Amino acid sequence: ASSPDEEWPEAEKAEKLARGAALKWASGVFYRPENLEGLGHYRSRETQRNSSIQSRLKSTVQSYLEGVSAGLEQLRSAAQEVQSVCQDLGAARWALLDSADHFQGLQQMRALVEEHVQLASVVQVLPQIFSVHEVFSHTLQLLHGQRLLEAHAELMMVEHLRDDILSQLHLRGLSGAQTTVLSYFSGLQQLNETLAKQLWDIVGSSLRLVREDPVLFVSAVRIIEREEKIDDTLLLEATFLPPGRPKGWRQKFYHVLQDTITGARFHAAHVDAEGPGLARHLAALQKDIVSELRVVKDLMVQCVPAHYNILSVCTTTYHQALTSHLQEILREDLDKQGLFLLLEWALHVYHSPEMMGHPDLLPEVDVSALGPLMSPELVDQTERRYVVKVKASVLEWMQRTLEVEFKEWFREEEPETDHQGFFQSALPVIVMQMLNENIQVASLINDSLQQKVYNMALEELEAFLGRLREALVQCGKEHQQDRAVPKYYVSYLLAMLNNNLALSNSVSSLHPDTAHREVPASLQTALDRMQKKACQLLLEELLLDLQPLCLQLPSRKWLSGSQLVGSMCEVIDKYAKDFSRVRKPVFTLLLMESELLVASQYLRALMQRKMVCKSEEERGQLCDRLLQDATQLRELFCGLGLDQSQQSLEAVFALRELICLKDPALLSLEVLGFITKYPDASDEHISSLLDLRGDVSKEVRHVVLEMMAQHPQLLPEGYRPIFSTILVPVPELPFCLRKGKCA
Repeated sequence: ASSPDEEWPEAEKAEKLARGAALKWASGVFYRPENLEGLGHYRSRETQRNSSIQSRLKSTVQSYLEGVSAGLEQLRSAAQEVQSVCQDLGAARWALLDSADHFQGLQQMRALVEEHVQLASVVQVLPQIFSVHEVFSHTLQLLHGQRLLEAHAELMMVEHLRDDILSQLHLRGLSGAQTTVLSYFSGLQQLNETLAKQLWDIVGSSLRLVREDPVLFVSAVRIIEREEKIDDTLLLEATFLPPGRPKGWRQKFYHVLQDTITGARFHAAHVDAEGPGLARHLAALQKDIVSELRVVKDLMVQCVPAHYNILSVCTTTYHQALTSHLQEILREDLDKQGLFLLLEWALHVYHSPEMMGHPDLLPEVDVSALGPLMSPELVDQTERRYVVKVKASVLEWMQRTLEVEFKEWFREEEPETDHQGFFQSALPVIVMQMLNENIQVASLINDSLQQKVYNMALEELEAFLGRLREALVQCGKEHQQDRAVPKYYVSYLLAMLNNNLALSNSVSSLHPDTAHREVPASLQTALDRMQKKACQLLLEELLLDLQPLCLQLPSRKWLSGSQLVGSMCEVIDKYAKDFSRVRKPVFTLLLMESELLVASQYLRALMQRKMVCKSEEERGQLCDRLLQDATQLRELFCGLGLDQSQQSLEAVFALRELICLKDPALLSLEVLGFITKYPDASDEHISSLLDLRGDVSKEVRHVVLEMMAQHPQLLPEGYRPIFSTILVPVPELPFCLRKGKCA
């Protein structure tokens, strides 16, 4: 037998640990000699602790032993009961073995019972099965008499009978017999088709029926709901789905209703692309849609279940159909009126109180959540097409206006005048009214279209000014060939200047935004070029009348007191009177340009080297004549309203000082002052003036030209050139036969 230590190694290990811990504690406590006095106290305390522990251990072991005893007693009782059950089971087994033959008879009885139940069921439905074809005929008669609810009740009864038979065959796996059943009930398909046709005809006429006689429509909806419930039940069971199921008649109801709405209004063979025809078409759509939606809202909603959302469905259908219909119309080549009508209808009329915002439709009808009738891209594309059409129309009108304008130039009467006596024509009024009307019409659609038309108007006005300028140039060329045609050429040029000024003042009024009415730079340039060309043609007329007089300058006859300048003043005064028929800013410009023209022509005549003063007396006469002429011309222009500071005739007075100088040696200083005041005077100009004096030596000329070379002049800002426009003829050189012998 093994020792207790071998059986309980854990107990031995625990005792060793306890002894080691006790030894460690004792060595720590009695390490000091003075602690040995309390040895008795420690011994009694530990003795009491051991006694307490032992008593608790005994109590615990005693309770465990009692539990083990109770458990053993229960195990003994359970074993006895198990033994009793085994004996009973054995007895039952032997009893079952003895009754096995009797169970075979019961199985046959069960099969007979099941067969009896089936036969009883068949016998029960036999009258219904035999009467199926009679029911078919009766149901068909009911359908022809539009007694839809009765016909559908019989149809459901026959379908239920067929479906029960097919379900039983399906459960028993008798698929071959299903074909026979389907053949027997084949009349159901015809009945279903006939009923469906009547239903969809009724749905197609629903808007009329709900107003005249809603009974048929309500019956059709009730039949559709019955079929939906049958579909839902069969789909939920999901064991056997009869042929033709699910029918989905509610969804078909929506399709037929939508097709009826779109087919009746939006599938027209052709829509008139011209404005009046399209306007009538859109007006008819507006009237019919509002009328039909009122019928749906007030009558049809009461005839269908609430979950049909019939008003929302019809509203969405109309909206989507209109969207597609407008896109189809836009594929046509619409004129500008047609494009405008579509934009106005889609952006304004559709949402207005006259249509989808009609008081009779609100608040139930709300198309705001359905999106725009025309997408932003389509609106922009349509706007651009409209602008192209308007541009073509504007171009045609402007060209016609231009032709009428120049046709009037050749009349035998002056142009019309305003209340102040200024020449004018109807051209600026016609042009600006046409452009302004198109911009105002575009503003009825939206700001985007208005801005597009405004930009187009400015572009066309700029192009028109270009064509107007070209027409002026052509008319000027024809007039140069025969100055008698047109008879009132100058007057019509003045009218054109007033027209140009009127256009310039009116352009800013075209801008849609009153706070930003700046004239674009390119258009202002076109206006300035137009004005410049008209002024140039007028000055050419003045020049043609002045040239015969200027050709007589200078001459001995002129020096002796000719009335040449007086005649020039008469010509200038005549033109000035004509110029007074143009408005102030341009009138002042014409006076300044005329004065510059007269001054330059006068100076050009003096520099043509036609005359050279032969004596000091002639130089004196020349100085006197220059003073008289310049003074007479200056007083003339001052009398016409041109301030002396704005005149270029001061150059004649300065030139006179060069001629009147007594000592040629001082010419270099005088010339320096002259070119400082008139920096565009060249060496050739000064040389011709020195030639006019007739007493300037080569040495003095050389000194003067050298001085000019040493003092080059720059044109100051704002300086009006006068000498740069004057060409001086090159002096003729002596022809030499041989060296040293010149003619």
